[in-house]
Amino acid sequence: MKHSRLLALAFTLSAALTAPAARAAPPDIDRPAPAFAAHDDAGKPIDLNQLRGRTVVLEWTNNGCPYVRHVYDSGIMQRLQKRAAAQGIVWLTVISSAPGKQGYLTAPQVKAWRATTGAAPADVLLDPAGVVGRAYAARATPTLYIVDPKGVLVYMGGIDDHPSTDPADAKLAKNYLALALDDMKAGRPIVDKVTRPYGCSVKYSDD
Repeated sequence: MKHSRLLALAFTLSAALTAPAARAAPPDIDRPAPAFAAHDDAGKPIDLNQLRGRTVVLEWTNNGCPYVRHVYDSGIMQRLQKRAAAQGIVWLTVISSAPGKQGYLTAPQVKAWRATTGAAPADVLLDPAGVVGRAYAARATPTLYIVDPKGVLVYMGGIDDHPSTDPADAKLAKNYLALALDDMKAGRPIVDKVTRPYGCSVKYSDD
């Protein structure tokens, strides 16, 4: 627990150093996840509270970011998404890029992106105003969070421990997200609850 709290502090300090002073601090690990309601690329409303009873993965993405492209070009992210779906986990990919910024996609563009990459989340949430992103203090793409069936935030941070865009490095990485899901499935405490995310900055409207 002490280790997780120290990492959470490091996560907070990292966000503070890269964000304007008005930016919210990251949510607390092992506490209720910030509630939100957003629309997906089909216009369907998605409310986190209505997903209570299910494990939820939140993935911040930006299709123009080389780090995001790395985990998609290598198939890492798609495999995780499909594995999650097979286990009944709700995977929500969130796009918080503002209009005119790198990674911003309209609903039709999201559909094309999914078809091109083979992305397999349950839904893609459009967050052009950055409301959901700011609630979670998402500062990098990719950043991932896990919300357990009770609505508690049990993981936040990077996808792995290898900040690289080299395809050859994909097999060398320790995949924190996969290990966290393994721990949950086995009924074990998650070993690495908070890790440092890496990648491109989330392209909010005022950044």
